[in-house]
Amino acid sequence: MRKLLAATALLGLLSTSSFAAMAPDKTIVELAVGTKSLSTLVAAVKAAGLVETLSGKGPFTVLAPTDAAFAALPKGTVETLVKPENKAALTKILTCHVIAGDVMAKDVIALVKKGKGKASVTTVGGCVLKFQVGKGKVHITDEKGRTAQVTAADILASNGVVHVINKVILPK
Repeated sequence: MRKLLAATALLGLLSTSSFAAMAPDKTIVELAVGTKSLSTLVAAVKAAGLVETLSGKGPFTVLAPTDAAFAALPKGTVETLVKPENKAALTKILTCHVIAGDVMAKDVIALVKKGKGKASVTTVGGCVLKFQVGKGKVHITDEKGRTAQVTAADILASNGVVHVINKVILPK
């Protein structure tokens, strides 16, 4: 219980310190465009043709990998994925970062608590992500067994919420 409370407190701090200005009047795409550390994500969303979708009514929850997360992929991966012939693969990866509805940090904490330390969520792209809380941080494990951490949470947009993560989520 103490770990869950600490994680909730930490998520609250992350959400206000990493993104000084919330953007409840901007869509998720507009928020990402205005965030320097999400420029690779923006380029990928454009290449996949998902701008209109992620600018739509929603609500959506986006697990947004930073530029550093994309840079940590094997050399040439991003450049290959944004090519027109790889649009389907890029779309699959990006939609594995989107959950239908508004999923706030408190909701994740409640799911993990209800699941006795673990929770699984299916994304719009059909990926099953596993959430855990440990050492005051929320961890997300993708279908390849790679684990990302939430570094900023509950960044509000007009059509949903963004949680910044430090790794790119990959499907099977």
